Amino acid sequence: MNHGHQTLALLLFSAFVATTLAITTWVSRNRHGSAEEFYVGGRLFSPMENGFAIAGDYMSAASFLGISGLIALFGYDGMLYSVGFLVAWLVVLFLVAELVRNCGRFTLADVVASRMRERPVRIASGTSSVTVSVLYLVAQMVGAGSLVGLLLGGSSGAAQTWTVIGVGALMVIYVTMGGMRATTWIQIVKAVLLMAGALALTVLVLLRFHGDFNQLLTTAAQRSGHGKDFLAPGLKYGGGWVARLDFISLGLALVLGTAGLPHILSRFYTVPTARAARRSVIWAIGLIGSFYLMTIVLGFGAAALLGSDRVRASNAAGNTAVPLLALDLGGGNGSTGGTVLFAVVAAIAFATILAVVAGITLASSASVAHDLYASLRSRSRRARPYSEVAVARVAAGGIGVVAIALGLLARDLNVAFLVGLAFAVAASANLPVLLYSLFWRSFTTRGAVWSVYGGLLPAVLLVLFSPVVSGSPESLFPGADFQYFPLQNPGLVSIPLGFLAGWLGTVISSEPPDRAKHAETEVRSLTGAGAA
Repeated sequence: MNHGHQTLALLLFSAFVATTLAITTWVSRNRHGSAEEFYVGGRLFSPMENGFAIAGDYMSAASFLGISGLIALFGYDGMLYSVGFLVAWLVVLFLVAELVRNCGRFTLADVVASRMRERPVRIASGTSSVTVSVLYLVAQMVGAGSLVGLLLGGSSGAAQTWTVIGVGALMVIYVTMGGMRATTWIQIVKAVLLMAGALALTVLVLLRFHGDFNQLLTTAAQRSGHGKDFLAPGLKYGGGWVARLDFISLGLALVLGTAGLPHILSRFYTVPTARAARRSVIWAIGLIGSFYLMTIVLGFGAAALLGSDRVRASNAAGNTAVPLLALDLGGGNGSTGGTVLFAVVAAIAFATILAVVAGITLASSASVAHDLYASLRSRSRRARPYSEVAVARVAAGGIGVVAIALGLLARDLNVAFLVGLAFAVAASANLPVLLYSLFWRSFTTRGAVWSVYGGLLPAVLLVLFSPVVSGSPESLFPGADFQYFPLQNPGLVSIPLGFLAGWLGTVISSEPPDRAKHAETEVRSLTGAGAA
């Protein structure tokens, strides 16, 4: 990659970082330090602002880099991510958004604890939320490393390492200084940039084929090396029962996982009412739906214009397909147009990563401080709001360190695939307890705790003993082999286990369910009476 690409991309990225740091500094000078201000920005955002922020929080490096790369490599099967990520928002819209806004204050645990014994429920939910957040953060770190490897002309280990460290440091600064208010505005700016960049590339791809989408697909199939099989199911998830079950498992995780993601649930608390939360989701669905339609064009465009072999040669997981496509659309390597377009796309991808990691870090640090710390401290002494916020800021630093370490370890995996694992854990551990708490009158504290751990532990253990970690050349530890679970995504097994554990824990529970509290929660969830 020539020096012009590097310089211009780094200048644009530096401009974005300077802008976002300025926003963070300005917000930090105009806050009053309360927990409500730090966690949810004072609940002052409009539905449109929050809808853009949700879209900015959700359209991650997995979407921009990973999904397009998977489509460029595997064609039809790669589109599963685009479809799954979008369909998931129907679950959020109809089952979660308004009810969560009315029942909670800052975190998922607030919803469950409203009708249970707080201490065990908060510890379980907080642990699960932090686990999901760290897995999601790892995907963003891997995306940052892949992008810089391409930008600097190769797979420079030192450059990727320092990039992951730099992204981790910036996300901690955003969260600790600006809280939710700064994070939200960073996500809004990023959403606008990402939509504009994706739209520009999509238009350029379609212009290259004179608006003929059929010609685009035909050319992509020809240059993929797989012919018509590229446009049919089965290239990645076909050929045997294991691959087919993996397809079902991934689909379940993507569709059900969004409703259990801590950083998405926390966004519903940043608006003043449940109606505003629902309108936020409608705004987000419009933006996200448009974006995922564009990723399909970009993925097939990369296959058609570059060829799958070139995409794979640059990055085995396909994470660099979109930057390479931008370079080609602009006129190729060495051209002014190619340099500019590549630099713009690289800067947008960096902005995407920074905005998403800030939102995830804030949600996970809130879980540590508001759920774990608040539950584990001495019951005889109530922590003051500002001390809880101080713990959240410290937790953000600790989570950043863990995410950096795991991001360096998993640098060769596809970012969309890594996010799929995070979605599986969220769907297994968080979604069952959330739905049971909202809709099952007989649900008990034991059922809630069993539901969380009954989904979380199997999901994590199945991943550890899956081909993701060992037993294949693409594993985290290719030289080792302790693979006992054949599927790459655990959702098919762990999601039903989470629901089953919650039911079983409730059925054998010795304590009667608190029906009065459930009735109170039901009224508040449906009407908003007494909501924070």
